[in-house]
Amino acid sequence: MSLLVVGLSHRSAPVELLERATLSGDRGAQLDEALRRGDHVNEWMVVSTCNRVEIYGEVATFHGAVTQMSESLCAATGLDLEEVGDSLYAHYEERAVAHLFSVAAGLDSLAVGESQILAQLRTSLQDGREHGHLGRALENVAQQALRVGKKVHAETGIDTVSKGLIERGVALAEQRIGPVTQVPVAVVGSGAMSALTAHTLTRMGVTDITIVSRTLENAQRLATATGASARPWDERHDVIAGARFVVSCTGAVGHVIGADEVRAGRSDDSPAQVFLDLALPRDVDPAVGDLAGVEAFWLDDLRAVGEADGSRTELQAVESMVTEEVAEFALSRRAAAVGPTVAAIRRYAADVVAGELERMDARIELDEKQRAQVQLTIHRIVEKLLHTPTVRMKELATSDDGGDYTKLLHTLFDLDPFVSQVSNIPREVGHQGAPAGRRSGGGQ
Repeated sequence: MSLLVVGLSHRSAPVELLERATLSGDRGAQLDEALRRGDHVNEWMVVSTCNRVEIYGEVATFHGAVTQMSESLCAATGLDLEEVGDSLYAHYEERAVAHLFSVAAGLDSLAVGESQILAQLRTSLQDGREHGHLGRALENVAQQALRVGKKVHAETGIDTVSKGLIERGVALAEQRIGPVTQVPVAVVGSGAMSALTAHTLTRMGVTDITIVSRTLENAQRLATATGASARPWDERHDVIAGARFVVSCTGAVGHVIGADEVRAGRSDDSPAQVFLDLALPRDVDPAVGDLAGVEAFWLDDLRAVGEADGSRTELQAVESMVTEEVAEFALSRRAAAVGPTVAAIRRYAADVVAGELERMDARIELDEKQRAQVQLTIHRIVEKLLHTPTVRMKELATSDDGGDYTKLLHTLFDLDPFVSQVSNIPREVGHQGAPAGRRSGGGQ
């Protein structure tokens, strides 16, 4: 298996480009069809969220697969490959595994530590199965990524990082409008991030919270859990006009809070308002921040504050865990790669034993009991002769030059490479995780 990921995310691309790179409507089907027509990608899984669009592939060639995946993504989204430029990144083999594990752990999310990505990965897995382009190799690494993500959330405090993100937004708001505990607050949306926002605000002592969502039942459920009130979507303009602090995270494509509607809800003597946009693509029209008496903040503003206050150190334990998981996965892959070779050698030995027994039967007449004893003795001799080499082969497979030992065994035993299907993992990677001496065609 050779794993390759090609994609765009909030780390590599500007918001405007990500907003155009969504796989909404029939774009996902167009991407699948483009990938299916190529010769370099054997199986694939597409992860498309509000802040990333990535193709994970089990590929036959590196350069051919990078080109095929990049062109397919651009064709499906309507982007131009030259326009995408350095925003498009590629990671190969162990770096691709490390990237997927980091994504599953929430390390690569814009709201670091959010757990919604696990559900999104499960959806991507299911889509791949249903559309017939996900095979065993990619399924295995994706399932391991999900296990890593669940382990990280169970054994570390990464879930608190997203809470810190909201708290930083509140701190920015309070510099403009004073304590949020003393003003009406509106939460637009009822998804995972909106729920975290409502619970965090409640924990901070905010009592006047109104939740508005496209699905009133979801808003009511969240309101009940947090002691807030819920209003239907068609009343959102009144809710926003009456709030001093508005937090939005709907995951919708396109702005749900426009400058004209905010302007219409304000007058010359209206108190100051602060909008906090936690969505990507953005919910709040950037022009809202230009209105008199209104300030708006986006995720980039919160990330800058987070870097300044040193919250990066909170993630060191998670990063170490992910690094260990990647190393263990790589070792298990290299150990598993020798399995077909071991099986081929044992088949070779069994064929030799069978041939010698046939020749013995032609020369010597033995009763059934005697022949069984001779066969058992030969089998024990072969097992003893193969035991130590088999153990050493599995040990050496986890070393940097394990692939060389496997090739040597193929030569010594004259094994058919198409039967044993030996797969080797490149030990050195160059730019963006490509094999040394190759370029991936993009930077992150």
